[in-house]
Amino acid sequence: MKQYLLKFTRQKIFWPLTALALFLVLNLFIDPGFFEIEIKNNHLFGSLIDILNRSIPLVIISIGMTLVIAKEGIDISVGSVLAISGATAAAIMEHQNIWLALIVALIVGIVCGFWNGLLVSVFEIQPMVATLILLVVGRGIAQLITGGQILTMDNEIYSFIGTGFLFGFPFPIYIGIFVFLMMIFLKKRTAMGLFLESIGNNMTASKFAGIQPKKIILLVYTICGLCAAIAGIIVSANVSSADANNAGLWIELDAILAVVIGGTSMRGGRYFLGGTVVGALFIQTLSTTIYSIGINPQIVMVVKALVVILVCLMQSESFRRSFANMGKKKVSYT
Repeated sequence: MKQYLLKFTRQKIFWPLTALALFLVLNLFIDPGFFEIEIKNNHLFGSLIDILNRSIPLVIISIGMTLVIAKEGIDISVGSVLAISGATAAAIMEHQNIWLALIVALIVGIVCGFWNGLLVSVFEIQPMVATLILLVVGRGIAQLITGGQILTMDNEIYSFIGTGFLFGFPFPIYIGIFVFLMMIFLKKRTAMGLFLESIGNNMTASKFAGIQPKKIILLVYTICGLCAAIAGIIVSANVSSADANNAGLWIELDAILAVVIGGTSMRGGRYFLGGTVVGALFIQTLSTTIYSIGINPQIVMVVKALVVILVCLMQSESFRRSFANMGKKKVSYT
C-alpha cells in the first residue's frame, strides 16, 4: 500500500488534487454549510453543485485546449469563438426556431476552429499569431451579429440548456460529461490519440512514420472551436442573453492554466484529459474561495496567479527537490 501511495504522489495530478482538496476544506471553515446539499423540487442545490455547474464551460473549453496544446500549439481565440457562437444562436432565434439556431451556432464554432487550424497547419503561421487574429476580430464579429446590443432570449428549451435540471443535477453537467467521454473515446479508441502524442513529441519523426501532421492539427483546432461553441451556447443559455463584449472574456487564460495545472506540458506530447478537468475545477473553486474571503475584486487576478504559480511549482520535481534540500547544510571536513 505504501508503494502505491508513493507512486501516486509522483503523479502530476497529485498536486492539483491536493490543492483542490485544500481549497474545499478552506471553504468549509469559511462556510460551515459548504458541503451541505439540499433537495428542492427534486433538484440538488448546494455550493459544491454550484461550483461544478459553473465550471462546465471552462471544463469543455479546456478539454479542447488540451488537444491543441498536446500538439505543442495554443488557441487564444476560444473566448471570442464562445461570444460569436452565443451571439449567432441569439440572433437566429429572433427569426427562426431553436434547433436551427443551435446547429448554426455549432457550425460557426467548427468554422472558426477550422480557420485557426488552416492558418497553423497549411500556412504554417505561429499558433499564437494565427489565433490572435480571431481573438481580436472575433469580438467585432460578435458585435456585428448582435448590432452592438445585448440580445435577450425567451425560449424554454434554450434556457433549459443552461439552467435546467435532469435527474436532480444541472443539465450543463451532463453536457460536460458527454464532451469528456467523447474525447476519452477519441483518445483511447481511435488512432487520433496516438497520432496526436506522436506529433507533439516529434513532428519530424511522425512524418517519417507515415502520419500526416497537417490533418491532425486541422482536426484538433476544429474540435477546439466546436468545444468553444458548445461552451458559448451554455453561457448564453444560462443568462438567456448574448453579450458580445463580456461573454467568455479571458476564459482562454483560465483554460490554458487548467491544462497546465492538469499535467499537460506546453511542449506537447502526452496529455491528460482527467487532469485538465481537475485543473478547471481547481480554478473555479479558487475563484469561489477568493470571493468568499472577500478579497478586493481588483486584485483577484493577482491572487489567482500567485496560487496557480505555487501549484505549478509544486508539480515540478526539481523544485520540490530543491525546496527539500534548502534546510540542509553542507558539512566539510578538514
